[in-house]
Amino acid sequence: MYAFTYERPSATADAAKLVKAGGQALAGGQTLLASMKQRLMQPEQLVDLGKIAELKGIKKDGNNIVIGAMVRHQDVENNTDVKKHIPALAALAAGIGDKQVRAMGTLGGSVANNDPAACYPSAVMALGATIHTNQRTIAADKFFQGMYSTALEAGELITAISFPIPKRAAYAKFKQPASRFALVGVFVADTGSGVHVAVTGAGNGVFRHAGLEAALSKSFTPQATEGVSIDASNLNGDLHASAAYRAHLIKVQTQRAVQQAIG
Repeated sequence: MYAFTYERPSATADAAKLVKAGGQALAGGQTLLASMKQRLMQPEQLVDLGKIAELKGIKKDGNNIVIGAMVRHQDVENNTDVKKHIPALAALAAGIGDKQVRAMGTLGGSVANNDPAACYPSAVMALGATIHTNQRTIAADKFFQGMYSTALEAGELITAISFPIPKRAAYAKFKQPASRFALVGVFVADTGSGVHVAVTGAGNGVFRHAGLEAALSKSFTPQATEGVSIDASNLNGDLHASAAYRAHLIKVQTQRAVQQAIG
């Protein structure tokens, strides 16, 4: 490691001031600390959010499940309200990384980082969640702006995320065996007013697929997706999977998610 200063504020306002002045926010540290060890990031100041009580907790608020930014993956996985009202979200959290990652990683950290293969962004997008920050609220479809890029501004911190309770939903992930990130992950949510299909791992960030949504809004069955064309031209291709294979996986994982949701 190298020299840096370490701050651990107990209030969101204090943390935001430090971050706005150039400090690097530290949530669960699952990406940041590894990046620092590899010298990919060299912040001069770390601002640890772990002591801020107002960033924690899970509650049901009307037709929403509100989850604090510093809630750990394992707490999303095991929370009674999440398992009762949005079991797909609990299942998603249960499939992130390994036990050690789930014990440290946080919802807010994952969403703010916006790794193109992370699981949570697909749930945020498909469920039409609202991201709450210390300055404003941001709709899911306005928040994600491409690989590792979001609508967050300097000094802006995620405080919580509100997830509307869907009629039914499911998440199906084809894991990259070593990292356990999504080679392709698909979150399907029947919102009652239409079906949302959000894909992670396949492109330059999370995205919704209009063709799959239209087909499933007409008939919420795995068979309804058969005639939908998945364009591979803008998908990722690498040593793990070609763009064409990822296109194939999008349809397969969508069908599996739908089957889970109706099963």
